[in-house]
Amino acid sequence: MPLVTITATDAIQRLNSFDTVIDARSEGEYAEDRIPGAVNWPSLSDAERQLVGTEYKQVSPFIAKKRGAALVARNIAAHIEREVFDKPKDWQPLVYCWRGGKRSGSLALVLDQIGFKVHLLEGGYREYRRAVLAELQQLPQRFEYRVVCGKTGSGKSRLLKALREHGAQVLDLEALANHRGSVLGLVPGSPQPGQKQFDSRVWDALRHLDPARTVWVESESKKVGELRVPESLIERMRAAPCVRIELPLEARVALLMEDYDFFVRDVPAFCERLDALRALRGNEVVNAWQEAARAGRIESVVRDLLVTHYDPVYLQSMQRNFAGFDAAARLDLADASPPALAGVARTLAE
Repeated sequence: MPLVTITATDAIQRLNSFDTVIDARSEGEYAEDRIPGAVNWPSLSDAERQLVGTEYKQVSPFIAKKRGAALVARNIAAHIEREVFDKPKDWQPLVYCWRGGKRSGSLALVLDQIGFKVHLLEGGYREYRRAVLAELQQLPQRFEYRVVCGKTGSGKSRLLKALREHGAQVLDLEALANHRGSVLGLVPGSPQPGQKQFDSRVWDALRHLDPARTVWVESESKKVGELRVPESLIERMRAAPCVRIELPLEARVALLMEDYDFFVRDVPAFCERLDALRALRGNEVVNAWQEAARAGRIESVVRDLLVTHYDPVYLQSMQRNFAGFDAAARLDLADASPPALAGVARTLAE
């Protein structure tokens, strides 16, 4: 079967039609970002790329190419022995590397010679990235959104989860960004993805949604942690109708103590994170919070953080940025327990 070259625009439209998407770049390149669902069959590992690159510059391009060819051939043989022997004759993979060049071309050629119908991504990952960025300018425009608003600790993320469980369409940006959306939102030991991978995750989530149905989102700012939300998506979210969860202060404190239990267990990490608020709240206030936390009064610190910092900042931001906030339907709850949120989600999802 002839080797087929396909553009990035066509590839992302037909992504579900390929049996396997193969990323032939190194493990480090793959970790930074990849086409959603791709598996990593490196033609050269990170260490091998460095070796060949050094030899190319310090010895000779010709010697480096011979070294690279031997390494690539050995790696492709290993991939075939490990991954290909059980593939049927009608298996159709999509293969790519950085620019659709030598690394993916070598693998694609061998697979083609075996007899598989292989698609080679023209321009490689670089063109995929450009196509995704272009899609992220247009794709968010296809949907109608409803925004879940509420002060910090009101259970917005929990309500999104309940909505999904009751059949609603949900776009959970905090889950995609691996961040809870505030100064304290980074989970210790669980870093955020890079911007490129976040963009891919958002694009992949959007492409699986139904434009005929409402998409529920949380009232995020332009950044979730260190990651920028696509501008086109933010604009659509901020123009959308809102619903507003209202939860008593003590219930919000209890929810945050549960959701951020890792800070309760690791007070030094909590105090270190509070340092980020010095520019806004001043050294005296932050020092007092840290002293109270070290003395075991974390609950009182959380309560004070809500009343003096998070609530005023959040309300100002909502009124300034979300057109539907003032007219939002209120959802008054006594607590954010699963039964309470399930009842609200059931009503909203109808």
